[in-house]
Amino acid sequence: MLQRIQSIYLLLSSLAFYALFLFPLVHNVYVGAKPLTISVTGVYQDVNGEMALTQSFTLLAIVAAIVGVIPLVIIFLYKNRKRQIMLGYITVLIIIAFSFWMTKTAESVMGSIQIDTHTMGIGIFLSTISLAFMLLAVRAIQRDQKLVKSADRLR
Repeated sequence: MLQRIQSIYLLLSSLAFYALFLFPLVHNVYVGAKPLTISVTGVYQDVNGEMALTQSFTLLAIVAAIVGVIPLVIIFLYKNRKRQIMLGYITVLIIIAFSFWMTKTAESVMGSIQIDTHTMGIGIFLSTISLAFMLLAVRAIQRDQKLVKSADRLR
């Protein structure tokens, strides 16, 4: 059923992942005396008072868009809870791998510069929030599966 709590969790997971396109991972990092902003779409640098894209992360952005769609697809597989659970766990692994890839990409741009609380963007935390909502959704799907099994036993 679409109106279950796991649908809300899956929707929130997808929205948190798509918010990566709106919020930077790291901002105001000075590399070579110019401030950089690193986003999932690329590196933006201050050029004549305007933020211009200097390096594009096309593959990272495409994968982020695809990973954001997966929780939305899982919502509509409500008739097959086992498949929902399996895809939920696979999505958890994909989000973890994507977060690692995203972090390594940002580190490669920054070099030896350390991220501190002043330069962290909201985007750093969005994949973790998406992961948490995904785990809550899987847990709710498992509870539904358990409830259906117990109802079948009573018949």
